[in-house]
Amino acid sequence: MSVNAVAHLNFHGQARQALEFYQSVFGGQVTVATYGDFGMPPTSPDAAKVVFGQVIGDDGFRVMAYDVPGADAPSGPAPTTRRENGTTVTTDRFFLSVRGDGAEQVGALWEKLVAGATIIEPFGPAAWAPAFGMLTDRFGVTWILDVAAG
Repeated sequence: MSVNAVAHLNFHGQARQALEFYQSVFGGQVTVATYGDFGMPPTSPDAAKVVFGQVIGDDGFRVMAYDVPGADAPSGPAPTTRRENGTTVTTDRFFLSVRGDGAEQVGALWEKLVAGATIIEPFGPAAWAPAFGMLTDRFGVTWILDVAAG
């Protein structure tokens, strides 16, 4: 028996675009089902929103996402993350971490994921890893990419 934890991201009308973007970065297959696919009337403003979506990569990458029905983006200040004096200061509740075996492999993912992102820490050598970088993507998800220490 095995157990896996998979990130399930909540969006407000951007789940399909986010899943398609993540597939362009990590490869694999996208699966999307809408509220309309599950019987919501096509006249409903939520019918085209994603009720279930995922990207599954050939290399084991997996992320799930959906659109919160009937909800606009939450009000209030957006979470923030920054590096300060060698530490990470954040109001985010979570980060997604992607770890690979080599800087070339992870660096190629970084180059795709960085499109439209806010870079928190540029990808490069770190005291604890051959390479490390941190960014918040254009959908507001904060990612850590690093290379496993040999």
